[in-house]
Amino acid sequence: MFKKDLSIEFCGVKCENPFFLSSSPVDNCYEMCAKALETGWGGVVFKTLGFFIPTDCSPRFDALRKESTEFVGFKNMEQISEHPLEESLEALKMLKTNYPTKVIVASIMGENEKEWEELARLVTEAGADMIECNFSCPQMTSHAMGSDVGQNPELVKTYCEAVARGSKLPILAKMTPNIGDMNIPAIASMEGGAAGISTINTIKSVTGIDFDKMIGLPIVNGKSSISGYSGKAVKPIALRFIQQMRTNEKLKNVPISGIGGIETWKDALEFIVLGASNLQVTTAVMQYGYRIVEDMISGLSYFMEERGIDKLEDLVGIANCNIIPAEDIDRTFVIYPEIDKDKCLGCGRCYVSCFDGGHQAYTYNEETREISLNKDKCVGCHLCSLVCPVGAIGKGEIMFRDGKEKEIVM
Repeated sequence: MFKKDLSIEFCGVKCENPFFLSSSPVDNCYEMCAKALETGWGGVVFKTLGFFIPTDCSPRFDALRKESTEFVGFKNMEQISEHPLEESLEALKMLKTNYPTKVIVASIMGENEKEWEELARLVTEAGADMIECNFSCPQMTSHAMGSDVGQNPELVKTYCEAVARGSKLPILAKMTPNIGDMNIPAIASMEGGAAGISTINTIKSVTGIDFDKMIGLPIVNGKSSISGYSGKAVKPIALRFIQQMRTNEKLKNVPISGIGGIETWKDALEFIVLGASNLQVTTAVMQYGYRIVEDMISGLSYFMEERGIDKLEDLVGIANCNIIPAEDIDRTFVIYPEIDKDKCLGCGRCYVSCFDGGHQAYTYNEETREISLNKDKCVGCHLCSLVCPVGAIGKGEIMFRDGKEKEIVM
């Protein structure tokens, strides 16, 4: 496996690489975390601990699939750690003792200021390097915890202040995506003493219905519940929230730990170039195991080597400036699709999609199976190139609406 120096500083803490396990079922005890760290993960965000000890339901997972693809999305009804607080604190202490070069983040969740402050003190004494405040779990049975708190900027600020009283460690505020404008609670967390933001946590969802029983999935003794949705399907939403933070004047320099649908090195790189300097993973580990970090390290290393990039931090946020408001997008030209006759199968997928879902710009000869484009109807949406099963449709001629030719970047 090819390796490059992927070390990066996050909230003042040196990390050997940006890949961490997120607070979840994948790092629920010492043994799990130890195996992950030995596999190559730069750190772990130990599963959220608190004074509250939940009783979880069975079953508590569901997966959304598309055709032969597994785990497009994943539903999770699990709450914070079911282990006694003392047991989790001992695990944190052992992890830091046995893996001193790795970064151990303690995720905590309290029900009031006193609990947040005390939890911060306890995990600091246990040797944690950072504290993540879980303001975002969408399936807590107590409304004094989880995403209900994360939607309340005043509580977010108050609890960050409580954690700051209990510890001098860097504080991460884990944001909920179940909100219109994440910047509001994020700014509140910074005002309360947070050093960085973790985002996103899972999205409230109903992933499917059992039609025989007319019950949502998973079925728990005849009923179901709205709960958190994760996996590849949430990645675009996570990237959107990160972009919005990085372009907000009050948040643009705040360290971000990106979460949501990271499965490959390319996913990881997308988060990095939009501004995340730390990455957290759960759902992909649940599918493929801890070993995926080896592929992500190798892939990112090869990319950096090919591009002549020596430091990972040089990639952080470099794409932010190229995502602009809709009103600033250049709308003065049309790029027509072009069919590669050597690749085209004559299947008609482009014709069907354009006729039924586009602008009826294609004609299809059923006898010869030839496709032709009517440029008078084509608007250059390129739906056809997305549905083509063999990649036979690319970018072709450009028409300038204002009659003025210009440099086009594609």
